[in-house]
Amino acid sequence: MKRNIVIATVAAVALIGGGTATALAVTGDDEASAAKKSSVQLKDDGRGDDDRDDAAENTVEAKAAKVTAADAIKAALAKTGGTAVSAELDEEDGGLVWGVDVLKGSTWHDVEVDPGTGKVLGTWVDKDDDGDDAADAARVNAALKGASTSAEDAARAAAAKGEVTSVDLDDDGTATAWEAETTSAKGAESDWRVDLKTGKVTADRTGDHDDHDGRDDHDGQDDDGSDD
Repeated sequence: MKRNIVIATVAAVALIGGGTATALAVTGDDEASAAKKSSVQLKDDGRGDDDRDDAAENTVEAKAAKVTAADAIKAALAKTGGTAVSAELDEEDGGLVWGVDVLKGSTWHDVEVDPGTGKVLGTWVDKDDDGDDAADAARVNAALKGASTSAEDAARAAAAKGEVTSVDLDDDGTATAWEAETTSAKGAESDWRVDLKTGKVTADRTGDHDDHDGRDDHDGQDDDGSDD
């Protein structure tokens, strides 16, 4: 996933039932309100984001989450169907949520899952303002064609290495693995690759690999860091 859930893009809330969907126009504020409904609320220590120790913050979040990445993905798919492409544990307005990106055909769904209860807090269907979503969907579908290991499988496999805080598809055009991040009990962060076909977990030594779900993160740069 690795997509900032506070991006101010116009989305649509999908009320899925009986095989039909009704869309209502919403903004990023609705995602923030979903986080406020989370059963896991983190205390504000009075420091700004720049002053926090990332490792310590990730450790607090990982320990606070009772629902695993794999179970969050399972809950999201039970709500929307489709294919999970990423999941990330994130804090928004004091509320901790699992954000899951789901691809259904060529449509992207953002699903937020309560990390304390496993309840789906909200679902959004992305409005394709820049026309890139179809291309992103095609690239991801091609990368996952023939894969034997799902995002849920990858999350469960990586959990043997620590508390999984994110799992994401590395679809750089020659994708062979899922990428997972874990946090140890002491706060050490580690990156792993989970093979798409075998499910084998190996250490990821390729360096920074944010935003590899193949989608434009709307910050004016492509996933590889180059300008659009």
